[in-house]
Amino acid sequence: MKARLTRSQEQILKVLKKLNRAISAQDLYVDLRKQNQSMGLATVYRSLEALKLEGVIQVRTLIKGESLYSLVQEDRHHLTCLQCGQSIAIEECPVHELEQSLHQSHQFKIFYHTLEFFGLCPQCQQKDSVGSTT
Repeated sequence: MKARLTRSQEQILKVLKKLNRAISAQDLYVDLRKQNQSMGLATVYRSLEALKLEGVIQVRTLIKGESLYSLVQEDRHHLTCLQCGQSIAIEECPVHELEQSLHQSHQFKIFYHTLEFFGLCPQCQQKDSVGSTT
């Protein structure tokens, strides 16, 4: 049974639907302030946490520690460069069957999953190879 959404949670969902992309809590707070929504940053964080626990939004943590929030959508998978932080979305998902199996075997309610590969993008690889020859 889903909990009833608070006014703050409804406002946040409205912004996330409009944006249709991931956003940090701080940027979400700024966006809400621009819309004359009086909501403190702590309330933004509390509302995001509650929405996450309800399975309505998902969170992705970047390599520098920043969290990005978005509506739960299709699977999101990325190749992320550890040097420059560039993140490339990938379409393939090798874990759909695993998700189904885990749900069945553990009766675990899965809201979403993410898959992220970390390494070096072609530009950073080239910079590393150029730097190592000097």
